[in-house]
Amino acid sequence: MISALIRNLRNISAAALCFAAVSTAQADNYPSRNITLVLPFAAGSGTDTTTRLISQHLSQALGVGIVIENKAGANGMLAATYVAKAAPDGYTLLVTTNTTHSANPYLLKNLTYDPVKDFTPIARTGDLPFMLVVHPEVPAKTVGELVAYGKANPGKLSYASGSSSAIVSGATFAHNAGLDLLHVPYKSSPPALNDVMGGRVSMMFVDILTGLPHVQGNALRALAVTTRERSPLVPSLPSMQEAGVPDFDISSWQGYFGPAGLPKEIVTRLNAEIRKIIEKPEIKAQLANLGMDAFSGTPEQLGTFVNEQLVLWEKLITNAKIEKQ
Repeated sequence: MISALIRNLRNISAAALCFAAVSTAQADNYPSRNITLVLPFAAGSGTDTTTRLISQHLSQALGVGIVIENKAGANGMLAATYVAKAAPDGYTLLVTTNTTHSANPYLLKNLTYDPVKDFTPIARTGDLPFMLVVHPEVPAKTVGELVAYGKANPGKLSYASGSSSAIVSGATFAHNAGLDLLHVPYKSSPPALNDVMGGRVSMMFVDILTGLPHVQGNALRALAVTTRERSPLVPSLPSMQEAGVPDFDISSWQGYFGPAGLPKEIVTRLNAEIRKIIEKPEIKAQLANLGMDAFSGTPEQLGTFVNEQLVLWEKLITNAKIEKQ
């Protein structure tokens, strides 16, 4: 009996050593084929556009192709769950934002992934500030005028959302300004923005990248940014707080993640290449033109940041009195 147990333990140990050797060899040869970047938003969103720019340079640095796969829906849960269940080999990664990793745990009742336990942090790539835009026929050229109109016409104004940042921004605005606003949710920002431009919805909080071209083309009117201070990307716009809405400071962040258990060697390689790309002045400038404040850091810093953001977004969602769906 004892000898049989010893043989079994030896077999288990040998199998474990063999698996470790194979995993190390795979990490040493990484990457040897195309990498898929899964995005929780549709093509044309801010995350999609900035990721496509970064991925061009990442593909060159790694010497393999980068495939972008947009899996919009369920507030990003589809994409996040897909990557969480993928093999931790570095060939299926998630490029996501606070939607999946900060807000969803407090917005969705039946979350099918854990933003901490199910993922390996790789690198943060920056922030995507949001701004408040309205249809040109809305009789308001400032946030103050919008609040006054909304109070005089309760229930008449509506806001679209295509991400958690937009959901929380809209609910925070309604709560802090004392407005009765109708929420109209969408799978992603582009179709939501189309309905605002078509006059079917009054307003929207949208990332600068997605919304600014339509503001410049006079299809929308921008009133303010959601960050505590003015954004250097659109310095002419006041912050929501500056415009008279108290306790308003919301920003969307972006980062790369792998499934839980991603080998350290792969994480280190990906982090190093992404940081090299982000730190190039010419690429920072290109991303700024797309509405992104680009910067990076270590995997450990991203992991710590995710935990901090979970605390922050729980507070934002609780204060805005948003119920789980």
